[in-house]
Amino acid sequence: MGSTERSEQPVITKGIDKFFLNFYDILKFVLRFFKEMFTPPYEGREFVRQCYYIGNKSLLLITLTGFITGLVFTKQSRPSLAEFGATSWLPSLISIAVIRALAPLVTALICAGKVGSSIGAELASMKVTEQIDAMEVSAINPFKYLVVTRVMACMLCVPLLMAYTGLVAMTGSYLDIHLNEQTSLAIFVQNAFEKISFLDFFSSFIKTLFYGFTIGIVSCYQGYHATQGTQGVGKAANVSVVISMFLIFIEEIIIVQVINMLR
Repeated sequence: MGSTERSEQPVITKGIDKFFLNFYDILKFVLRFFKEMFTPPYEGREFVRQCYYIGNKSLLLITLTGFITGLVFTKQSRPSLAEFGATSWLPSLISIAVIRALAPLVTALICAGKVGSSIGAELASMKVTEQIDAMEVSAINPFKYLVVTRVMACMLCVPLLMAYTGLVAMTGSYLDIHLNEQTSLAIFVQNAFEKISFLDFFSSFIKTLFYGFTIGIVSCYQGYHATQGTQGVGKAANVSVVISMFLIFIEEIIIVQVINMLR
């Protein structure tokens, strides 16, 4: 028994050491991002290219998902409100659900799956083929060019995509309500935004700002530190999506608690 316990202790100790070493590497990576973000020169052209890539590549999927989300949520909510003769509350209910929760969360999860995996795989392939090392030799700062531009693009584009998702979701909701209750667009807009405050828009913007930063920094970290050759490319893409989605849900819980305290 004594020998077994002695053999298990080093394994536990190695696991704890590995955890804190990884945490230190992540913290150093994040701090370096904030340092490089405010230090010239700035890679403006690459930043614009990444914004175009993130926004353009996600637009079709965001449009389809947002429209279906608003349409389906409206259809699912109608029977419950109809039991109390309160179908006129549908616009307010849908707008509160979409703006406060659905639009930020749906946008973040789609971007985590599509953009996060793409960034992780792209940087990992550059890492394992030593392209990042070649950039350092040629006097180019690869961290600023590859990491800072992608994280900042995610922080800008995810809030913009969230606003677009909310607009498309409300459009889907309006079409369903108009077909069933013959509600005009003016009345729908008036009822939809009657219960929405500035705090709702502000909280959604803050959420997606954090979500964008999380997606960008996690994906870049996984790709920038990829190992194991070509096998590491797939691993970096997969881990980027899984960890980003997990952190997004954790952030959602924390931010909702904070916003509810402010209400």
